[in-house]
Amino acid sequence: MAIEVINVEKGVPVKSWTVGVPFEDGARQQLKNLASLPFIHKWVAAMPDVHFGKGATIGSVIPTTGAIIPAAVGVDIGCGMMAVKTDVRADQLPDSLKELRSNLERAIPHGGGKARKRDPGAWHDIPEDVGQFWQQQLADRFTVLCDKHPVLKNTNNVKHLGTLGTGNHFIEVCLDEQDDVWIMLHSGSRGVGNRIGEHFIRLAKQEMERFFIQLPDRDLSYLVEGTDYFNDYVEAVDWAQDFARINRQVMMGRALKALAVTLNKPVIVEREAVNCHHNYVQKEHHYDKNVWLTRKGAVSAREGQLGIIPGSMGARSFIVRGKGNAESFCSCSHGAGRVMSRTQAKKVVSVEEHALATAHVECRKDAAVVDETPSAYKNIDAVMAAQSDLVEVVHTLRQVVCVKG
Repeated sequence: MAIEVINVEKGVPVKSWTVGVPFEDGARQQLKNLASLPFIHKWVAAMPDVHFGKGATIGSVIPTTGAIIPAAVGVDIGCGMMAVKTDVRADQLPDSLKELRSNLERAIPHGGGKARKRDPGAWHDIPEDVGQFWQQQLADRFTVLCDKHPVLKNTNNVKHLGTLGTGNHFIEVCLDEQDDVWIMLHSGSRGVGNRIGEHFIRLAKQEMERFFIQLPDRDLSYLVEGTDYFNDYVEAVDWAQDFARINRQVMMGRALKALAVTLNKPVIVEREAVNCHHNYVQKEHHYDKNVWLTRKGAVSAREGQLGIIPGSMGARSFIVRGKGNAESFCSCSHGAGRVMSRTQAKKVVSVEEHALATAHVECRKDAAVVDETPSAYKNIDAVMAAQSDLVEVVHTLRQVVCVKG
């Protein structure tokens, strides 16, 4: 597969897997800005779902030495996907899937609330399983973070554990090519991760001002390795990424129970779950150097590693196996990638068009979700073709139920 190389004056190149897919000028310029920073290792990689984003380009893979850019990681730290294959077959599902969708919506808080009003996407009373996960795996470390950065304390933390959120987050019931039933979901570190991201983005910008560092974009403000803020950020990001992983794990357990209640039979997971981040940073080794690798809307695709690449509310999704492509820093896309902003989609896509595009899916068909309609995203088949040297398809999934926030 051909790779487009963008040479950057006074910077490293940008290598993109974008043949046959849209790649807007705004995203190209963002990537050039990233590539001009002095601490980028080798090059910046752009995945085929690449599009303009706040802070850094969505669909980018950024290797850095001695610094991390908090806005490149973003505010939905640890956002990612989880999928499991069940022992349920398509012919065991009821003819009408409305009850299944309703059971999923009751089992897992979703959506968001207005300021000063109760958040319907948060727990009112913390369930026992959620409280146990919080106390056993997250609470002590969170207390340490709050002692250092008190602004993190008054957040939706445990109240958001095991909840979906809004926007492009979803829970889906899917069928694979053998008509086996899968459950797949997409969410991250919720309100507390957002606060962590915003807090450290602000601190990074203050550091740039303090040292009179000029950048092509203020959102590229960075924290320098070895400083207190850098160490605190790495600690906070690790915690938020754990929160996100556990959040998906809790939701998956509840989704499986909702499926079992609907079918009035036990549901068994037949395949080990795939649970992968696509907005995160971690230490990795690439081209003879230990680097901080930020994946902003990208998935790790080491050789043999399983990942998830969703389409949209009406398009196919894929369980993939990584090929370990070194030039992409062993990465692949995290989805189809937007071709319309949310604002644009709400202006140009009618409710009728959205309903037609999602006719085969039991899901919301109202005006509030038209920004998630299939036409707002790139063609997932073109995206997959552009990264055929990064991953191979293991399963192709088509959704029959979709729950949106």
